[in-house]
Amino acid sequence: MNELKWYVVRAISGQEKKIKNYLDTEIARNSIADYIPQILIPSEKVYEMRNGKKYQRERNFFPGYILVQADLTHGEVEPVITNIPGIIGFLSENHGTSKKPTPIRQSDINRILGRVDEANSEDPQLESSFVVGESVKVNDGPFSGFTGTVEEVFEDRKKLNVTVKIFGRNTPVELNYLQVEKQD
Repeated sequence: MNELKWYVVRAISGQEKKIKNYLDTEIARNSIADYIPQILIPSEKVYEMRNGKKYQRERNFFPGYILVQADLTHGEVEPVITNIPGIIGFLSENHGTSKKPTPIRQSDINRILGRVDEANSEDPQLESSFVVGESVKVNDGPFSGFTGTVEEVFEDRKKLNVTVKIFGRNTPVELNYLQVEKQD
């Protein structure tokens, strides 16, 4: 009866949420929710520091792509999806000759869904883009207000070794990502 499979739909990057909302509206309007039960934008919550404040945002795992569980054997389903503004088309194996959408292997979708579940259950991650030699400002803790230079980055622990000049002497300090911000 139902041949529900997961497909990858290419979309304009940065517009994924808006496109998903359009898609949800069209599915309801055409009464085809049984043929398209799930639409997923794989993402995770991350923290970033700006101007000394901690901001939370969502980061897409696959920018420009939306996962759609659909039964494409039903005639209306594929045109409804491909006619949404911002959708470029389905991802297919042979890019030129056949435009027939290729479903994702179940093992791949399980891995992606597992990664999404794991990301939603964890505490949001702090996104790091610190590099050795970079100048940072300490905005939290006993060294608040000092500036320093990143000596080491510990990506796994979300910490930095920073050399801070205190009373004219260079002092190594270990700080977490939330305690520092990039110097402009």
